[in-house]
Amino acid sequence: MSMMSIRAATPRDREAIRLVEEHAFGQQAEAGLVDALVAEGDAIVELVAEEDGDVVGHILFSRLYIQNGGRTVPAVALAPLAVEPDFHGTGIGGALVREAHIRLKDAGETLAVVLGDPAYYGRFGYSHDRAAGFESDYQCDALQALAWGDAPVSGKLVYASAFGTALAA
Repeated sequence: MSMMSIRAATPRDREAIRLVEEHAFGQQAEAGLVDALVAEGDAIVELVAEEDGDVVGHILFSRLYIQNGGRTVPAVALAPLAVEPDFHGTGIGGALVREAHIRLKDAGETLAVVLGDPAYYGRFGYSHDRAAGFESDYQCDALQALAWGDAPVSGKLVYASAFGTALAA
């Protein structure tokens, strides 16, 4: 019986992370986004899931800011979450999300935003209702938020610059 473990990503994981992202999404955009977020110092929590010594899952939360009037409040964006296709449905994605949330709360973060499947992310407490008050280029039903404590309910979401560059590529 193999054991899955979750740990913080390290520089030696970069190539394995790139492969997981490419296999999970079937393209290179997400892998490029990860590389850019890490290179620009915007990664807040980055974890990998290992199975028998191989990286089979990856999650990244990057810095996001909420501008509301003259106030700027830090938050985090979940993007991307990737699991090797052979391991879909095994609980690795959920384990990565739950562990990352523990680390984010322990670090004092108060709000996470994700653009993704509401049925999937809703299981972890994300909701569009919580994100509906934010101004964003990505505002739609798939934009969801999860708050831990005192976090803004409105304002403009300002993503790390890598999002604009990677998604335009």
